[in-house]
Amino acid sequence: METFDLAVIGAGPGGYVAAIRAAQSGKKIALIEKGKLGGTCLHVGCIPSKTLLQHSEMIQVIHKANDWGIQTGSMSIDFPKLMDRKNQVIDTLAQGIQYLVKKNQISLFQGIATVTTDRVVAVKDKHFKAQDVILATGSKPFVPSIPGLDQVDYLTTDTFFELRKLPSTLVIIGGGVIAIELAFAMAPLGTSVTVIEVADKILLSEDEDARKIILQRLNRLGVLVVTSAEIKSVTKDSVIVKDTIYPYDQLLVATGRTPNLEIANQLDLQLDDSDRYIAVNDHYETSTKHIYAIGDIVEGYQLAHVASAEGLTAVQAILGEEVLPLDSSSIPRCVYTHPEIASFGLSEHEASESGYQVRTTLTPLSGNGKALAMDETEGFVKIIADTTYGEILGAVIVAPNATELIQELSAVKHAEGTMFELANFVQAHPTVSEAIGESANAFFGLAIHK
Repeated sequence: METFDLAVIGAGPGGYVAAIRAAQSGKKIALIEKGKLGGTCLHVGCIPSKTLLQHSEMIQVIHKANDWGIQTGSMSIDFPKLMDRKNQVIDTLAQGIQYLVKKNQISLFQGIATVTTDRVVAVKDKHFKAQDVILATGSKPFVPSIPGLDQVDYLTTDTFFELRKLPSTLVIIGGGVIAIELAFAMAPLGTSVTVIEVADKILLSEDEDARKIILQRLNRLGVLVVTSAEIKSVTKDSVIVKDTIYPYDQLLVATGRTPNLEIANQLDLQLDDSDRYIAVNDHYETSTKHIYAIGDIVEGYQLAHVASAEGLTAVQAILGEEVLPLDSSSIPRCVYTHPEIASFGLSEHEASESGYQVRTTLTPLSGNGKALAMDETEGFVKIIADTTYGEILGAVIVAPNATELIQELSAVKHAEGTMFELANFVQAHPTVSEAIGESANAFFGLAIHK
């Protein structure tokens, strides 16, 4: 029986990154994928959604240009062509992963894997032994039990990006990150969008001040947001909430994802206290020695960059290298709305509850020169810090390109910099990032433009 140093099951952003890093260290690697290289993120998650959001942002820019005096005339939407462009982006990245797998001499197996406790892996008619195994099997859409839902055709985030016809009316059940991002993607194209959320607020995982801005922008885009919804039933063309009927020609259920635990159950791996995820240590090793788990199947942020970082940490442990536990407090969390939301670390409430002496600074973009020039003044930079040593505890940015701007703050925190270093850093002018410097100086009562 052929033997590999490492078998990685799942070729999403956690699995393929781990496989490549281990191969770079001279290990013999088997990579198993039942679907497509790149996994959920590349094919039905991060990349297609952000491509569609780029299309919708372009439309909003054109409308703004007309308001400024740049007359473009009438505008039409070729939706199939937009979807073709989305596919081109995906194909380009998928080909890149294929190249890297081949370049690093990784053996790729296509199919569903099974694993025994002594790490014998079976894929179709092939069997091989692995010294170590990393499980990176990802997740699937969670579909709630709603009367009538199983009797109608509905989309999930796994099928939404296969659309070829622009919906005239779209109802989205769910008010989390992906649901709101897709509302922003579709409304500017001319689709009438309704978001139905059972909780009392959308984007519950995000900063309250950020939520308010996003809700205002949704309202301006004509998106109807229904919260605290008591969904009675779903019919073939409508969702009934209490006594109100919300018609649709496409229904999207975007209510989160649930981990794929089939292999974990085969191996009888220990689950965590929530009984939803595989229990792992700081090195991502499971209750069975030499078997590791990363990504959506372990507790933590269900984010591509987190899965990649977890995969790299697991490989370090397998290689016997010094392993530093992943610091989740400096990992950026991104919402690709318009404006974007980016954050990391603790909220004000969480910081206070943890016993810190908290000081929060908030600098609005309303006085920022670059933001004014772009006509993008809805937003702010908020920094949560401890007054004792100036330790950066968390941050929230709502701004155009906030997901890029947040890297400056998270890098300073990761390098154990404090508000002192941040306040003394010279920001270029005119840039939106000047608001970061203003917030840092406001911590010491020295902001210039306040």
